[in-house]
Order: sequence, then structure tokens, then C-alpha cells
Amino acid sequence: MLRTFTLLSVLLPIAAFSSCRCSGRQSDQSQVRIGEHVWRVEIADDEQTLRQGLADRDEIPEGTGMLFVFPREDALAFHMLNCRTSIDVAFISSNGVIVQIYTMPVEKDPKKATRLYSSVHPAQYALEVAAGTFERAGVKVGDKVELPDLSP
Repeated sequence: MLRTFTLLSVLLPIAAFSSCRCSGRQSDQSQVRIGEHVWRVEIADDEQTLRQGLADRDEIPEGTGMLFVFPREDALAFHMLNCRTSIDVAFISSNGVIVQIYTMPVEKDPKKATRLYSSVHPAQYALEVAAGTFERAGVKVGDKVELPDLSP
């Protein structure tokens, strides 16, 4: 079953979550590390934050992002509905390995998403950061991700 999520925007129904906002829960402990690189992240783990994601933002500050946390590993898909800035997304398996990476450009018409970005392999997490960040950091498929403590 493919779950559709909006990357930096709103997800399509079925699991109905998204990614484009950055007002999820956050603490000083909310960091993701990949190799020597660390990002301070907001956590999207409920229906509202998963749907909103990074949508309606003009920028994603360097060193920050959003970590989407899903209840279980599954095929995920995001789109760029209502997103005003391009985003990198890394789909991450339940054991913390990157299984797919995309750079998602802003849609010509942000109100109409025309492309889905699929995890291809099952994933339980998605990390969104500013476009170009993963390439500059040398992050690639197969890299191990250190996730924050996600207990409530």
C-alpha cells in the first residue's frame, strides 16, 4: 500500500500527512545526525503536523529541518503542494538507514502538485531540509541516521 504525504505541503488521503511547515514539537534534544552533520529538527508526528509539514514557508534556515515520524514502516510518497521553497527529502527505514533521497523543486503552480516523490523502499521516517543540503553534506542512500529520542 502506498501512503501519500505532501512534502513541504499537504498529504493526499490514505494516511494523510505532509511536509512543509516546521512548527512541530521540538526540544533541545531534537537533532538528527548523519555522519558529521547535525540538523536541529522539528518533529511532525501527528495528523496536523504531518499534513502541514513545511508548507507556506519562504525559507528553511541552514542547519534546520523537519523529521516526519510515521507509526510504522511503509512505502511513502510526498508532494510539493503549497510549498514556496525547494526541499531535499531523505526517506529513512525503521532501522535508521536512508533508502531514498530527492530534491523537490517548487511547483510552477504551488496549488497544484504534479509530481509524487516515493520512498521506493519501505520507510518510517522522512527528513526534510533546504534543497541542496544533502548534496553539499555528501549525504547519500545507505547512510546511517542517528535519530532523536522520539519518546513522548
